[in-house]
Amino acid sequence: MNLTGRMMTTSALEPHDPTAETERAAPEWRQSAGPVPYPEAVAEMEARAAAIRDEGARELVWLLEHPPLYTAGTSAKDGDLLSPSQFPVYQTGRGGQYTYHGPGQRIGYVMLDLKARGPDVRKFVWNLEEWVIRALASFNVKGERRDGRVGIWVDRGAGREDKIAAIGVRVRKWVTFHGISINVEPDLSHFGGIVPCGIGDPQFGVTSLVDLGLPVTMEDLDVALMKSFGEVFGTP
Repeated sequence: MNLTGRMMTTSALEPHDPTAETERAAPEWRQSAGPVPYPEAVAEMEARAAAIRDEGARELVWLLEHPPLYTAGTSAKDGDLLSPSQFPVYQTGRGGQYTYHGPGQRIGYVMLDLKARGPDVRKFVWNLEEWVIRALASFNVKGERRDGRVGIWVDRGAGREDKIAAIGVRVRKWVTFHGISINVEPDLSHFGGIVPCGIGDPQFGVTSLVDLGLPVTMEDLDVALMKSFGEVFGTP
């Protein structure tokens, strides 16, 4: 099951209620110091998701960066890869289209057991969005959902909106993997090698926390992500 982006109206959902859960171990949090090669990350996600499903392993939230690369989701169109030789291109099982990953962008790979948390994939995607929105709010950034446009957006005024975070997930036998990416201080010119998420309208661009004038570090964002995760997904 491959899914990405907003899947229902926000009024239909509320953040996760931890009091409604059965008791379980809190997810493990992992932070990788250096860029992690994409194939290595995918292999680790696959292995951990299988262990969660088959062996009852702890859930995992993995915060990392990648070296510069493009990934093609299951809906990617060949014409949206504008510079195929600029960076390595990886086909991936997540939903969505082309996305750039690279240094200065915080990746959050989320391996959760939806069978235990509630088998509702649409709510899971909404919660991922809410997780990002609340983390951004810690820095007084108003991130917003947009119908028909994947990811989290920032209104720049004069009709322009820039994307600050992407979401693309995969669910296999009710265990999730892949997840989110938030632009902290990546080289925004690298997004020029693709049509990000298939959205080519010039009024829709890409931004980052530093591009918005906020001197936020990865460590700052990680603290905000850990706090907002508990608010949205609950902690036992």
